[in-house]
Amino acid sequence: MRHGNASVHVEDRGLQFADSIYEVFAVEEGRLLDERGHLDRLERNLDAVAMDMPLARGALRIVLAETLRRNRLRQGLLYLQVTRGAHRRNHTIPDNAQPTVIVTAYRTDPAAAEKRRREGVCVITVPDLRWKRCDIKTTGLLANVLAKTKARRMGAYEVWFTDEKGYVTEGASTNAWIVTANGALVTRTLDWRILPGVTRAILLRAAGSAQIRVEERA
Repeated sequence: MRHGNASVHVEDRGLQFADSIYEVFAVEEGRLLDERGHLDRLERNLDAVAMDMPLARGALRIVLAETLRRNRLRQGLLYLQVTRGAHRRNHTIPDNAQPTVIVTAYRTDPAAAEKRRREGVCVITVPDLRWKRCDIKTTGLLANVLAKTKARRMGAYEVWFTDEKGYVTEGASTNAWIVTANGALVTRTLDWRILPGVTRAILLRAAGSAQIRVEERA
């Protein structure tokens, strides 16, 4: 349906509890980049919160492709969210939950992305106050929203979270990478503090192919 007519029930658990998982696919030339990697992570994350896949993978791929087609999206982002569905408000997970599936398409500005790539961006750091399962891609992003808003109000583009020892974990909406003086590429080791980014995995493979030394550490 049209974007302006789309809605979810007031009792949807995605709204009430952020009881939902999401994925964001980059779209280039009308194709989803690393579709398999995103769907693999979706399945892992749904399993981590005891939620079933809302559709068989093949059927879900058809839904994603049809959303691209109907929006005539050549370059942009495809957003997929799966919630546990609408139920009377109760903290306990309901039995026989019927999931809500949300798929939306957005165009992006390639010129703005190229400008950021060419000129770089400003980044601030803030203490990481998020919950202790940042490896699960849930929609509970209030800490990210507040931090990112603080960054924008200070004239920065992104914020990097830091742990109790002052080490960078990740960005509010990005994985963090640092190039050292001796040319090594450093990123945080995968654990519960950071999201196992699909783009992160691609960059690690690309660095290996280019024989760039990578250090996964604090």
